[in-house]
Amino acid sequence: MSSSISNIVVEEKIIQTTKINSNVTRVVNEKDHTNAPIHIFYYPWYGSPKFDNSYYHWNHHVLKKWDDPSSIPSYSYQPPHEIASAYYPQLGPYSSRDPDVINKHMKMISSAGIDAIAVSWFPRNISDSEGKPWEDLTQIILDTAVKYKLKVTFHLEPYKNRTVESVYKDIVYIIDTYGNHSGLYKMKPKKIEVNKGSSFEKDAKDIAKLEKPVFYIYDSYLIDSLDWSKLTLLNGSLTIRHSRYDSILIGLLVKETDQLEILQAGFDGIYTYFASDGFSFGSTMNNWKNISEYCEKNDLLFVPSVGPGYNDERVRPWNQVNTKKRNGGEYYKEHFKGAHTARADIVSITSFNEWHEGTQIEPAVPYTDSITHPKHPYTYEAYSKEPEQYLHITLEMIKQYFTPHSKDIEVRLEAIV
Repeated sequence: MSSSISNIVVEEKIIQTTKINSNVTRVVNEKDHTNAPIHIFYYPWYGSPKFDNSYYHWNHHVLKKWDDPSSIPSYSYQPPHEIASAYYPQLGPYSSRDPDVINKHMKMISSAGIDAIAVSWFPRNISDSEGKPWEDLTQIILDTAVKYKLKVTFHLEPYKNRTVESVYKDIVYIIDTYGNHSGLYKMKPKKIEVNKGSSFEKDAKDIAKLEKPVFYIYDSYLIDSLDWSKLTLLNGSLTIRHSRYDSILIGLLVKETDQLEILQAGFDGIYTYFASDGFSFGSTMNNWKNISEYCEKNDLLFVPSVGPGYNDERVRPWNQVNTKKRNGGEYYKEHFKGAHTARADIVSITSFNEWHEGTQIEPAVPYTDSITHPKHPYTYEAYSKEPEQYLHITLEMIKQYFTPHSKDIEVRLEAIV
């Protein structure tokens, strides 16, 4: 990184920075932190016999600890009564392919005042080890989201042999396929850069106002920052900048040193994902103020991830240290307060329906399974109030901390509920 002085334009003001090359002009959009968009991570990876010929993901196997040398096969859960979650969904162990489920999900999410879903995404014909490919669901998710005044962004998952070249192809595919859909989420970037003397320089302020698609990149640290820069920097060999595929790329912050890696990679922002406070540097709420200041200093979007709790003991029984009790919703409320205090640019919620890790705000019901193992019945965790408790808390927190943003919520809900 060069330490040369360069001009930055912030609306009509010109300030100086030591953070970018002297051959680059940067335009920065000022941000209203009381009006942060609200995104939520959404998983369309569940299967049931009616739509998929079998259960999947609900039957997730128990994961061994990384230092477990045993060759004993892991236990797989046996739906519908026994599922790989500490909670039991109000809709039962559903299929993500069920149009009625998709419809209900989008209605729930919109009724909670959320702006966009960040849908977990793999390329065509690829999935995680517990599921089946679901890229073909993207169209119906987009169509249904529009029905409920929602937008859709993408949470790009890691896969075998993922490289910056393959991610470039993923972005090209998504934008070529869905780029004109009215349900695709777009926003103005925090900053744009142009080469001095280029054809873009005279239009830089107008370019900065153009909205772009947003991509969260999970486990972005698995690819070296120098490789990422091929995609993100103006002169990169695969650059998306100022092209049809220009997008806002948000990298995952796990360790403290990832901050510099994300900056050097040329990402547009940082997100923290994990809903277990203290699990990682990024997910530790006490660090959010400093992370936010780092982002502000370097013109990065700060996207903390808030969550209602964490419990993955059904799939990682050895991970009790990271379990976080919901405390009747107080844990979730503290997360929202922390995101507001730290001046989030976007608030991401982990999650709508990651049932394995117990981070879901999707409605859950009290349930005891005395059928699968009659001698050892299992009672699932229950919310402290109604099944929709965390949808209600979400709307309450958005109204409390992001007031200007919530002005249109009541109008939107009138058309939905």
